[in-house]
Amino acid sequence: MARNLAHKLIAPHLVEGDMTPGEPIGLSIDQTLTQDATGTLVMQELEALGLDRARTERSVQYVDHNLLQADQLNAEDHEYLRTACQRYGIWFSKPGNGVSHPTHMQRFGIPGKTMVGSDSHTCAAGSLGMLAIGVGGLEVALAIAGQPLRIRMPEIWGVRLDGELPDWVSAKDVILEMLRRHGVSGGVNRIIEYHGPGLAGLSAMDRHVIANMGAELGATTTVFPAEDAVREFLRAEGREADFEEWQADPGAEYDVEDRVDLSALEPLIAKPSAPDNVVPVREVAGEPIGQAVIGSSANPGLRDFAVAAAIVRGRQTDHSVSFDVNPTSREILSDLTKMGATFDLVAAGARIHQAGCMGCIGMGQAPASGTNSLRTFPRNFPGRSGTPEDSVWLCSPETAAASALAGVITDPREMGRTPPKLDLPAEASINTAMLVAPEEPARARQVEPVKGPNISALPELDPLPERVEAPVLLKAGDDVSTDEISPAGARALPYRSNIPKLAEFSFTRLDEEYPARAREPHVVIGGSNYGQGSSREHAAIAPRYLGLRVVVAKSFARIHWQNLANFGIVPLTFADPADYDSIERDDVLVLEDLPEALRSGNEIEIRNETRGLRFRARHALSREQVEAILAGGVIPRLAGTR
Repeated sequence: MARNLAHKLIAPHLVEGDMTPGEPIGLSIDQTLTQDATGTLVMQELEALGLDRARTERSVQYVDHNLLQADQLNAEDHEYLRTACQRYGIWFSKPGNGVSHPTHMQRFGIPGKTMVGSDSHTCAAGSLGMLAIGVGGLEVALAIAGQPLRIRMPEIWGVRLDGELPDWVSAKDVILEMLRRHGVSGGVNRIIEYHGPGLAGLSAMDRHVIANMGAELGATTTVFPAEDAVREFLRAEGREADFEEWQADPGAEYDVEDRVDLSALEPLIAKPSAPDNVVPVREVAGEPIGQAVIGSSANPGLRDFAVAAAIVRGRQTDHSVSFDVNPTSREILSDLTKMGATFDLVAAGARIHQAGCMGCIGMGQAPASGTNSLRTFPRNFPGRSGTPEDSVWLCSPETAAASALAGVITDPREMGRTPPKLDLPAEASINTAMLVAPEEPARARQVEPVKGPNISALPELDPLPERVEAPVLLKAGDDVSTDEISPAGARALPYRSNIPKLAEFSFTRLDEEYPARAREPHVVIGGSNYGQGSSREHAAIAPRYLGLRVVVAKSFARIHWQNLANFGIVPLTFADPADYDSIERDDVLVLEDLPEALRSGNEIEIRNETRGLRFRARHALSREQVEAILAGGVIPRLAGTR
């Protein structure tokens, strides 16, 4: 029987279950990826698990998010991560070396391998023919310790690509078209597999752009075949020996199918403030802008920067626009400079920043209030930029550069000339000097991770009580993101290693008084797709520290649902979504005999004491997850079984 690529990648790593959609499976994991905004918690979890040394083929820790050192806090995190990597046998990518996803692709990604990462955009490595899944930090810690990844088998969504991209249209427009069609939850519980003749015109880095933002569709991951484009990419990176061909069988079947005619696409843009609020650029042309930013893991390739440089060459960006360029790796910055493109950007008025995520995670580059910011980033959730009432648009490098010149949103097709021809180098400027290899085991055991004053221990997690009687402290709407639950940005990010301090920021974008009110057991009510976006498990552990025990929502984003369970918070969905409307903030809810209710079935009766109503909620927890929640979380559960 002809097999699709996703099944071929899963089969040799399947250690539990079978490939029936919706059924529990376990996958062996070859590689892991962590970044500094989530990695410090992973290192604390490794310590709590009593790990001696990483048991994966390769684990890599990147420092690419918390790069601004306005005080000592981020520097303390960096030193803790460096020394913890030495202790546990993990590669360390120094601050400013590059954004994790493209840098991992350049240096460590291997077709056919599995990888989990504590960053939702880990799925970008699917561009190389890897099965790469973004998860919470605790799943990564368990994978580093040699445990399988346990998920429910996704459906396989085959997307056939036909035709060729027209002039001034690029890979970003492909994924924006997918978001326009299917929305931010269209890929939930699915692996997106791209195939078809249209792949021939997409480079490995073009595929990275599309795979990266599969996270915005809510997909488990995205996969592309490993064929000529991937071989050429690895050859240019001096790693052709790592190439192995991985493709779907002819005639492979899919659970769900879709088709995109690349030749019919046009420049697209996501309006504020959701990645799926997509319209043609021509419909919003003329809107004034105050900022245009090139970079991030969503447009990380040399071509993405080079095309922007070619567009602005010999011209000056509009006086009203801050034109920011964030190189995604030192290697790419070196190649840009050798091409002369860095000089073109600087001469046109660009501000060149260090290699890292920067404004994508709200670490600097916050736009002025009341101005439009065009970004080649993956997300534009409200306030994520660092400006509370921001207006962020997502677009291609072509649209961003053309708009920076004009001072208004501009369809690049209106520039009145053919697209620039790019002469990209055949060989990459390989730079491994800022990658620190793991210590030998004997020396590693002598290393004591350096914990500055801002590095706290994991909080104690008490078992779930038999009975929960607690108020609803917050009622959230649809598509609430983890940015709104545990904000990113320059104010909060430096406290990622200090849960008591970070907890003070919990839900403040929805309710500034929540942290002050949340000191006792309580419940949160959510709408549809609750917890979308970043994989940050801080959005679970920080509210848990403040007393959150139950979340009842219409539906959950995959990673956040898992994170809630990992830290002993009961994630429930309304049996009848209409019951959402019957609950108000401060209503007192009662859940009786919770251990028995969770163990005996998937429905639980909840009593609203304030209104004299009853409703039913469901859970989709496995037996292992139920036992972990009852123990207070995965780590207390594991500690209790030793």
